[in-house]
Amino acid sequence: MPSKDLPRDVGGFIRDLRRNAQISLRQLAEQAGVSNPYLSQVERGLRKPSAEVLQQLASALRVSTPVMYLRAGLLEEKEGYGVLTAIAADSELTIAQKQSLSQIYETFRRENARHAEAEAETAKQAEAASEAAAQAARAADAAAAAAGRAAVGPTQAPTGWPGETEATPTPPAKSRPVVKKTAKKAVKKAAPRAAEEEN
Repeated sequence: MPSKDLPRDVGGFIRDLRRNAQISLRQLAEQAGVSNPYLSQVERGLRKPSAEVLQQLASALRVSTPVMYLRAGLLEEKEGYGVLTAIAADSELTIAQKQSLSQIYETFRRENARHAEAEAETAKQAEAASEAAAQAARAADAAAAAAGRAAVGPTQAPTGWPGETEATPTPPAKSRPVVKKTAKKAVKKAAPRAAEEEN
């Protein structure tokens, strides 16, 4: 978070950086590739520099370009740019120290971003592998069910559940003719009568 003692406008910020670096207005203008009157107007807040000029000034002052963009209102203060601004505006640090600190800070942030991307990619690959395994398991289950249905005999029909079958009902036993039973009963009744008549 920028200190309240820091200049709020980008012109004052550039002027303070230039003075801390102990270089003249003319020297900075030459290094940044802009005219001396133009840079003077920028420092006094009379001109608003473009993104390209800010980049050239940042390079000449050996500070991070996002720091310049942040102070000019081209970037919101997020993603660590407040730290870079504080480093660049610290009057107790030399230009070389500011540059070293900014480079180290940005290197750490880039490494963390790469690490986060690698973790996200690994998680994505693991999810894809899990989905592929689930699809293979479903395919194996379907193949097993198809094999079970093919093994069912001709007298059995599938019931709808894999591996389960329903047997064809056995035909009922043939019943004896009613006439035969009636004849046997008549013979049994007639036999005692015939024996009585003989006696």
